[in-house]
Amino acid sequence: MLNVLKHPLITHKLTQMRKKETGTKDFRQNLDEIAGLMAYEITRDLPVNAVTITTPVRECETSELAKDIILVPILRAGLGMVNGICNLIPTVKVAHVGLYRDEETLKPHVYFEKYPKGIEDAIVMIVDPMLATGGSAVAAIDMVKQQGAKNIRLVCLVGVPEGVAAVENAHPDVDIYLAALDEKLNEKGYIVPGLGDAGDRIFGTK
Repeated sequence: MLNVLKHPLITHKLTQMRKKETGTKDFRQNLDEIAGLMAYEITRDLPVNAVTITTPVRECETSELAKDIILVPILRAGLGMVNGICNLIPTVKVAHVGLYRDEETLKPHVYFEKYPKGIEDAIVMIVDPMLATGGSAVAAIDMVKQQGAKNIRLVCLVGVPEGVAAVENAHPDVDIYLAALDEKLNEKGYIVPGLGDAGDRIFGTK
């Protein structure tokens, strides 16, 4: 299921990121903040366990998270979303999936993967700022499913209908969360209007 998070703060910060004059520092900071805001919205339905704790005043019946949360950033741009989510949920574990897109075929190629233990019982959040052709997202979901993951959520800033359709067709059981659904892909496979190459803008490599 596609979920586009319509929140004034998310939209405002994404607008700052889209501007071509926004530098690396501000781009990265806004990405951190959007990732945290998105994580807050996405985790509303996390399962919890009832617990009894003791406060400085008395015993208290309350609850705490029932499952581990594992982040899976798609390298390299996905790394830009990790800090914002970790700041909100410091107990998350972080896997890494390295994929690059062939500039001619637009197909993803795997060059690295590393996972923490317990992924089969965890809530897995695959993060990548852009959902363009959907190739990298589908490949990453394939990879975490091969590790035994069952509860998977794909979290991206900006996507297009083509990418959403690719993920929905390949993995209809995976919920997709976007900050914005943009118009289309151009002839080079870039999102329009988009925000440019997220990896280059995060790390200042262009």
